[in-house]
Amino acid sequence: MYVPAHFDESRPEVLHDLIAKNPLGILFTHGKTGLDANHVPFELDAKDEARLVLHSHVARNNPMWEDIVSGDEVMVVFRAGDSYISPQWYPSKHELHKQVPSWNYIVVHAHGRATIRDDERYVRGMVARLTRTQEASQPKPWKMSDAPKDYIDTMLKAIVGIEIEVTRLVGKAKLSQNKEVRDIEGAGKALNAKGERVIGDAMLACAKAKAAQ
Repeated sequence: MYVPAHFDESRPEVLHDLIAKNPLGILFTHGKTGLDANHVPFELDAKDEARLVLHSHVARNNPMWEDIVSGDEVMVVFRAGDSYISPQWYPSKHELHKQVPSWNYIVVHAHGRATIRDDERYVRGMVARLTRTQEASQPKPWKMSDAPKDYIDTMLKAIVGIEIEVTRLVGKAKLSQNKEVRDIEGAGKALNAKGERVIGDAMLACAKAKAAQ
């Protein structure tokens, strides 16, 4: 991924938080049959500072898990948000007319090596943790024991675990940082007025930080 210095986001805590809050990643693989991409939810394990791991699963009927072998290089893309940016939102455009449309976004690319985990214990633990995390905001969180044991056992046999040891994280926050403060702020306010608050709020925070420099 091309990352100009002014769009670079390399703070580990920020990248980890983005993944945790946006767990549906795009898993890119290059196996025996070529390139493939799958959209799957991930659990981030960052407890060991020396070893960052992503855990997920795919359907057993998905040929991807047999198309790659343990140790293959893979990449997972996590996206926090994106928004079209109109030149009309930049105050400087109305003075100088030297602005063009753009698209802002916040993403993390996780590079790593995959391990196929086709064992019931791994899959059960991973699904239980992922469920607890995603159900935490529900008034009455669903748990695996809510369903009949034989039903859950059957469902778990229908999926295969994927463990990815992360070797490199690349973060990019494209928020018009190369523009004037008034332009960043103008576009951020325009996005918030449209209800696109993820990028809008991030741009306003960026404008505030740049103004304080």
